[in-house]
Amino acid sequence: MEEENVKQPLLENKYHKDCPGCKVDQAKELSQGQGVPIKNLLIIWMVVLCAALPISSLFPFLYFMVRDLHIAKTEADVSSYAGYVGSAYMFGRCLTSVLWGIIADRYGRKPVLVIGVITVVIFNTLFGLSTTFWMALTMRFLLGSLNGLLGPVKAYATELFREEHQALGLSTVSAAWGIGLIIGPALGGYLAQPVEKYPHIFPKNSFWDKFPYFLPCFAISAVSFVVSIFCIWIPETLHNHGNESKDDAEAIENGSSKADRDEKIQKNENLLLNWPLMSSVIVYSVFSLHDIAYQEIFSLWAVSSPRLGGLNFTTDDVGNVLSISGFALIIYQLSLYPSVEKIFGPIHIARISGILSLPLLQSYPFIALLSGLALFIVISIASILKNILSLTIITGLFLIQNRAVEQHQRGAANGISMTGMSLFKAIGPAAAGAVLTWSQKRMDASFLPGTHMVFLALNLVEGLGILMMFKPFLGEKKETHSSQI
Repeated sequence: MEEENVKQPLLENKYHKDCPGCKVDQAKELSQGQGVPIKNLLIIWMVVLCAALPISSLFPFLYFMVRDLHIAKTEADVSSYAGYVGSAYMFGRCLTSVLWGIIADRYGRKPVLVIGVITVVIFNTLFGLSTTFWMALTMRFLLGSLNGLLGPVKAYATELFREEHQALGLSTVSAAWGIGLIIGPALGGYLAQPVEKYPHIFPKNSFWDKFPYFLPCFAISAVSFVVSIFCIWIPETLHNHGNESKDDAEAIENGSSKADRDEKIQKNENLLLNWPLMSSVIVYSVFSLHDIAYQEIFSLWAVSSPRLGGLNFTTDDVGNVLSISGFALIIYQLSLYPSVEKIFGPIHIARISGILSLPLLQSYPFIALLSGLALFIVISIASILKNILSLTIITGLFLIQNRAVEQHQRGAANGISMTGMSLFKAIGPAAAGAVLTWSQKRMDASFLPGTHMVFLALNLVEGLGILMMFKPFLGEKKETHSSQI
């Protein structure tokens, strides 16, 4: 009892009473030795899920939506126009990610998170009501440019958890992101064109018949609206000490002198010269290009006809495969990844995952030769493995990025990361759609016919990312976390 009474005043002296960041740090110190903070995991989970769901929810029905908007002249051209819509979101996010990171560093993580969730509510709903190709393109662009939460939420996850739980916190970001990118298409697959699928519930010539792609968008926006209300009570992690620099508290807590603290800030002042950060951002961007291209190609390829090398799946079939993958991803993230990361370190397991992805991805055109139940089972297993490997790579890169900078620059650092990633992801869907269209026009080629060429192109990008994860390209921060990286 006497030891607790001594500990409490010492903690109060170290932290500012009215600083939200200090309150979070104090709570972390008081919780030392306790289990995983489930409440914090749920906060990260729900915010990231809202950001991820609208990104790929359109993929299962995008082909049909573009077709119904009558912009494409031929069937093969539909994939190209679909790629432009997929790229619009990422292009918008590329233009504003650094700005949102700076805002998060100056005004706090929480306001950016709340604005991002509300943006999903508004513009994802309007996208579902699109009646022209250009309206759809504009809504996706605005959704991407005004939803800047994904960069700051990685900084938020790093600051919300104690050091021993940071890997779990950041894996929650990447897992929620990955699951959102899987559940989103599942919702799109199940809920798009409801008049055709559920005629006993949605009658012909009704509102749902006029806007056949509104229901999945509305469902996601409704979830985001509920989350935006809950966000009112989430904690702020940014320090606010008035005239006193927030870094003084960090210096006191770490036992360093003011001179040491000033030297550290000066050293990290120019983020573009922080090679451990910038190298991991570049690698992350390459893998992001691969992932978004894979997601677009998988959905378009799955619904394509067998004469074009596709699986002839319905949107329901795509939704079923992706739902199974999402469930497996949840189990992996909660039960296996934290242990695997502790044993191998984030970057070593990321390298292994990248290498294993190569033969798996190149096997997809051969899977298309199957049919019936065998096809569904094998493509589901392949999808599970591919998404688990992608999650492992991205989480490892998240850890390196956020350990390479101090808190006062973490929002801006993640803004830079999001800018690079968004730029590459803006290229991804358009390039993927164009390559898929081109490959489906050369089904009788003697060298890598049809979709064999598409998956080779994906593997070339993956291979480049793997090579960049080795020295001398990928830098390491020579501090307390370097041994883990």
